[in-house]
Amino acid sequence: MSADAITPVFVRLKLSLLRNGLRQSGGRKAAYIASAVFALLFAALQLIGLIALRGHAHAESVVVLAVAVLGLGWAVMPLFFPSGDETLDPTRLVMLPLRPRPLVRALLTASLVGIGPLFTLCLLVGSVVAVARGGAAFAVGVVAVVLALLVCVALARAVAAANVRLLTSRKGRDLAVLSGLVIAVGAQIVNFGAQRIGASGLGELDPAAGVLQWVPPASAIGAVHAVSEGSYGLAAAQLALTAGALVALLALWSRHLTRLMTSPDGSTLPGAESAAKERSSTGLARLLPLGRTGTVMERSLRYVWRDPKTKAAWVTSLAIGLIVPVFNAWQGTGSVYFACFAAGMLGIQMYNQFGQDTSAFWIVAMTISSARDAYVELRARAYALLLITLPYATLVTVLTTAMLGDWRRLPEALGLSFALLGAMLATGAWTSARFPYSIPQEGYKNVAPGQTGLAWISIFGGMMAAALLCAPVIALTIWLNVSADGEDWTWLLLPAGTAYGAGLTAAGLKLAAPRTARRLPEILAAVSKG
Repeated sequence: MSADAITPVFVRLKLSLLRNGLRQSGGRKAAYIASAVFALLFAALQLIGLIALRGHAHAESVVVLAVAVLGLGWAVMPLFFPSGDETLDPTRLVMLPLRPRPLVRALLTASLVGIGPLFTLCLLVGSVVAVARGGAAFAVGVVAVVLALLVCVALARAVAAANVRLLTSRKGRDLAVLSGLVIAVGAQIVNFGAQRIGASGLGELDPAAGVLQWVPPASAIGAVHAVSEGSYGLAAAQLALTAGALVALLALWSRHLTRLMTSPDGSTLPGAESAAKERSSTGLARLLPLGRTGTVMERSLRYVWRDPKTKAAWVTSLAIGLIVPVFNAWQGTGSVYFACFAAGMLGIQMYNQFGQDTSAFWIVAMTISSARDAYVELRARAYALLLITLPYATLVTVLTTAMLGDWRRLPEALGLSFALLGAMLATGAWTSARFPYSIPQEGYKNVAPGQTGLAWISIFGGMMAAALLCAPVIALTIWLNVSADGEDWTWLLLPAGTAYGAGLTAAGLKLAAPRTARRLPEILAAVSKG
């Protein structure tokens, strides 16, 4: 079947998939319409903003960087949102008598249908208007917009085809859950960049734009600016580079399609040697205490490593806990006390301990018959968290102090971090028993429907209680710093904060244990809801 014959079929298929998806539920339709309106409104405002840049001395740098980031977004979108477009999985077409080249052309055309391509088109048009001067530049701009749009779509399709076996497996779903980390880290980087630009002006973008103007699809916009400056040879080279990238991506996409449609799927068959090695690996267990404490610690640590939702929460907390204090110290606007952010982010992991087990909590519940059993269970989970949190919080605090050169405040910053961590462990143990909620294993939601209020009370209520519990240490820190002779005694805040945090943890576990033992049926019902 020729490409001319199957292309309209694939376009209609894409429209049918969109239409039928919206018919599944009113909530899905409302969410899609709301997201579409928001995306189009943002695209319109962005188009107006780019047009307003016309004539600005650094307009080229802004638009080149914007298009480069847009291309990066298209590259990673299939990895983190594999379920966002059902047509990204070409293995559904393996039984059809289709050749790769016509199939590539049809899928490329169908991929231009959607909110993403329309948003991209608006950004590209605004970028061309911002840098184009003269009829020749606008004529080249039309070609540049088409090439850049096709490069973005082909890039997403090539990445999806190259990783489709991974994306449709358990590991692919794990990778998708980690999209929250990318968003969180990206937000901090954008915030840092915005602060630098606000302080130094758009001229800070020129060096990066000078490099990225040779990277497709940003090179297409660079060609428009080159024509505006009269550098026709440079523009031809940048357009040729963009066109070459498009051809290479289409060839790569076609090759992966051929392999997908002619080779068996062995991506989910683990090797016998690796499976045996995993079964015989007991190195972690040998380092942990004997008895129930060591067993619970090992189970908790394995959740961190293997469970997608738990892994995503930990990795995100580790990244943000480091980025916030370090980036602020790097800018010279931070404080050594910002290092407490690391302990706070990781302390959140103590909240909703039983919800992390989901329906498997019934196995744990069968082993708890008294307050003593509940205490050992909670204590072991706290130990597992401390095994990661204590060295990490210490490392972040030392690193932040070193960047600021304020070594005198290191003991008090560590004391505050340990006190905060102890307070969050205490309140986390109590709220885990008092306000448990379920964490759905599928999809991107972290709270089961109908339990959002419980999650807010558990996390934010617990954090407020932890802040109040830390008030004595905070007050002591302030008093020693404002007192005439107090600075000579600030080193006492390290042992005092450590002892206070340990005492809070012990007290919180003691209070939470009997409540946990009494409320086992309610906890099991709550965490199994999703």
